[in-house]
Amino acid sequence: MGNRLRENYMAEAYSYRKLDVYINAKMLVKTVYNFLRKFPKEENYALCDQLRRSVISVPSNIAEGMGRFSSKEQIHFLEIAYGSLMEVQCQLDISCDLGYITLEEFDVINNDINNIAKQLSGLRSLRIRALNP
Repeated sequence: MGNRLRENYMAEAYSYRKLDVYINAKMLVKTVYNFLRKFPKEENYALCDQLRRSVISVPSNIAEGMGRFSSKEQIHFLEIAYGSLMEVQCQLDISCDLGYITLEEFDVINNDINNIAKQLSGLRSLRIRALNP
């Protein structure tokens, strides 16, 4: 790979940091971590751990996917990010049922999750179009 091509690829690979979906996914991580401070201690190694893993997976897979060379690989990691996002939504729904977060808190974060889901779907569609011009 020539130097100019390598430089262009590296600039593009790190551009995930500028994506709204990545920025919003990182904000979701902060929100979930703030919620977890209120959870009972007995959930530290159960629901809290699962929520941490799931929510961290969303921006992590966006970054990993955007760092891949092929659109097909990028789509794969965006789909993993979407699946992790759905796990977060489910786990927060359960947390609400258990009284660890309020319905109002759930409604606010659920709106954020739905927004991120739409953004992931849109980015996935762009990558699919790149595969099938």
